[in-house]
Amino acid sequence: MQTLKSSLEQGLEQLGIALNATQIQQLLDYGALLKKWNKTYNLTSKDSLEDILRLHILDSLTALPYLQGRHIADIGTGGGTPGIPLAIAAPQYQFVLLDSSSKKTRFVRQAILELGLSHAGVITSQAENFEYAGGFNTVISRAFASIPDFIDKTRHLLKYGGLWLAMKGRDPQAELAHLSFPWRIDALHVPGLAAERHMVSIRNSTH
Repeated sequence: MQTLKSSLEQGLEQLGIALNATQIQQLLDYGALLKKWNKTYNLTSKDSLEDILRLHILDSLTALPYLQGRHIADIGTGGGTPGIPLAIAAPQYQFVLLDSSSKKTRFVRQAILELGLSHAGVITSQAENFEYAGGFNTVISRAFASIPDFIDKTRHLLKYGGLWLAMKGRDPQAELAHLSFPWRIDALHVPGLAAERHMVSIRNSTH
């Protein structure tokens, strides 16, 4: 039977992501933390390490090539996705992980501490009530059901020319019909996952 580590390494190879041994161990440790604290903090509906690896860690890492600029916000991070896997894979960026649930941010804060991610911070707040001096280069989320709602609640956080990244399941083209910003949709392949995944990239073209 394939070990979790070899499954992760194979998945990373399929995604074209090269990580060192420390980063791979951090991803495995994060998966173990999600599993350990899931029942206490209600972090995910998936409770096996194999499912956590596919549905949370590898799925989050499909966003890595889309990140731009130094300052990244993960809105509605829940148990830390996609922010923690991305922070592990991209230590050159500064990450802020935001969620309105203090229960979830308590877990995320502890996970960041245990994983040694000094370039990541956690905020307990609704997106619309949070201010960030200078703005973010990229604002990403797996949490919003509606893309227009995502943009409306985070517009004040994104720099001019910055990028919204909405990680979606089925092709979300219908949600974009009345959007006034330039956008594109890319189909994503998550190793070991048959379900549809799409990345919507939206450029902030208004001051």
